[in-house]
Amino acid sequence: RAMMRRRYRRALASLAFAAGIASAAAADFTPLPQLERVMVTAPKPISDSQLTDDDGRPFKLSSLQGQPSLIFFGFAHCPDVCPAALQKLSVMRKTAPKELAKVRVVMISVDGDRDTPESMRAYLARYSPDFIGLVGPPADVRKIADELSASFFKGPVRDSQGSYTIVHTSRLYALDRKGRLRAELYDASVENTASVVRALLAEAPIPQ
Repeated sequence: RAMMRRRYRRALASLAFAAGIASAAAADFTPLPQLERVMVTAPKPISDSQLTDDDGRPFKLSSLQGQPSLIFFGFAHCPDVCPAALQKLSVMRKTAPKELAKVRVVMISVDGDRDTPESMRAYLARYSPDFIGLVGPPADVRKIADELSASFFKGPVRDSQGSYTIVHTSRLYALDRKGRLRAELYDASVENTASVVRALLAEAPIPQ
């Protein structure tokens, strides 16, 4: 009887696995690998929003569709979290420049009172001229952050010059070619981040 129960459980597991693969194929996506510090999610469409890019031009989130993207919330005066995350992303892209350069890296500013397109461009240029910086009204950025469950808040003024910092999440949000949220990365390693990107790049391109 014990052997029969084990066979029954294995049969159920096989059926569940096959059903999962069939469901994924029908939904037009491939399950992402389960990796340390990576939370894979069911594909979640993101509402379209318009911000301003680091060249001062209007930029809609829908324009990211076509290639996978990694979205990060930060600000140009950040002394620690942003430099660490951006340096890791820069290293990740350099591990396979021709392949991984296809993923867009986007930093959305959470400091609408200070960040400008020019300051974002200068800040990101330290890590890669290809990284995209976006700025916009705080209410618009808050709406995008809430949809992704990204938290941030302004800290207290620290001196007579009015300086302050922004406490914010260090998570990366991985979007697929259709602009859908597919994974959240919690300070994942360079190798695991690259694995997520490769899996998203391997998915079929959107028909033109």
